[in-house]
Amino acid sequence: MPDTSKGQERLADALPPSRSQETVLSVGFRRLLDERWSCRAYLPDQVPDDVIAEMFATAQRTASWCNTQPWQVYLTKGEATRRFAVSLAEHARSRRPAPDLTMPGEYRGVYKERRRGAGFALYAALGIGRDDQEARGKQQLRNLDFFGAPHVAVITTDSDQGVYGAVDCGAYVANLVNAASSLGIASIPQAAVAMYSDHVREHLRIPPDRLVVCVVSFGYADTAHPVNQFRTTRADVREAVTVVER
Repeated sequence: MPDTSKGQERLADALPPSRSQETVLSVGFRRLLDERWSCRAYLPDQVPDDVIAEMFATAQRTASWCNTQPWQVYLTKGEATRRFAVSLAEHARSRRPAPDLTMPGEYRGVYKERRRGAGFALYAALGIGRDDQEARGKQQLRNLDFFGAPHVAVITTDSDQGVYGAVDCGAYVANLVNAASSLGIASIPQAAVAMYSDHVREHLRIPPDRLVVCVVSFGYADTAHPVNQFRTTRADVREAVTVVER
């Protein structure tokens, strides 16, 4: 991430002492959210163990329903990541998807528009035409190779915790990718891998009472790759928040 310390120092000098620290922290947090992006091409370098430990220690502070902390993570590194990718791709060639969680039945209205907008931006960055189904299919298969990331974190929830366990895991994923970004580590949450939860469970020997929510692939970004040049947008906050005054 870019060095913002000088700008923050100037901001702190201009604010009253009672508010300067809080405001700098707020600005830093907002900047972190603004600058985080989903990486789809990685360098082969492994992330040092101490950096990984800090990432996951930060994410562990995630709030959860009754403090149940239902997430359990299965983390790959080194050759284990490549073996996982090869086995997943082989499995997907001959098997139907078997997700643990119910996938969206249909995208309608604004959700369809946002999904298509993100897809069009991705393919445009790669120079893939809208009618080039073969190239699109190859890019989609990159999900199963974790986009070349050296590490994969499989996020699971306890089967007895129901929908709120999955919701808590979603909060955990958000904190994990932001913690990674704060440490200069690129990442991408992936639901596509969870489409083959049966194989993920078998390959990693995950107990049957754990449900696969998603994976988070991470490592150092290949910033020269064209797929990493586009960014998605966010809706105006007024589209998401309804204020009730009485």
